[in-house]
Amino acid sequence: MDELPDDLPVVERRAVRVVVVDSKDRALLLHTQDPDRPEVGHWWELPGGGIEAGESMADAAVRELYEETGIVVTPTQVGPPTWRRRATFAYRQRRHVQDEVVVLLRLPIPGPELDVSHRLAEELEDYFSFRWWPLAELSASSERFYPGRLPELIDPLLRGEEVDEPFELWS
Repeated sequence: MDELPDDLPVVERRAVRVVVVDSKDRALLLHTQDPDRPEVGHWWELPGGGIEAGESMADAAVRELYEETGIVVTPTQVGPPTWRRRATFAYRQRRHVQDEVVVLLRLPIPGPELDVSHRLAEELEDYFSFRWWPLAELSASSERFYPGRLPELIDPLLRGEEVDEPFELWS
């Protein structure tokens, strides 16, 4: 693992990120920011977050997707954790170190508008828009993403390939 910056208190956790693909072959991404660090700018990220004690990866994916987007799915709709990664980033005055899995979830309908009424207070501050990205545009985009290699690694994920991503020092 690369050397961690010694800049903030460290929080370690397991997390799940969800690649939600709709019936029009578009992936859902949330446009976000860290209000404590405006110099970092904005980026696009996959829905997801920490896996709570006693919670399965699929249950965490379902819960996080509902909290952040209002989309209701079941654990059986969540694909296997074929993309594994370890990453660190500075966020809200803490250095997060996460063991993450990225899972695929296909919706049989066009991407809906989001219901943000279940978001946590900090998510209401952080997420300021969303987009259903056409997969071809996402793969070719030079925008900033979390995970950082999302445009490069989404195609292997969609093909069902195992992705073991090396450590990412994101911020």
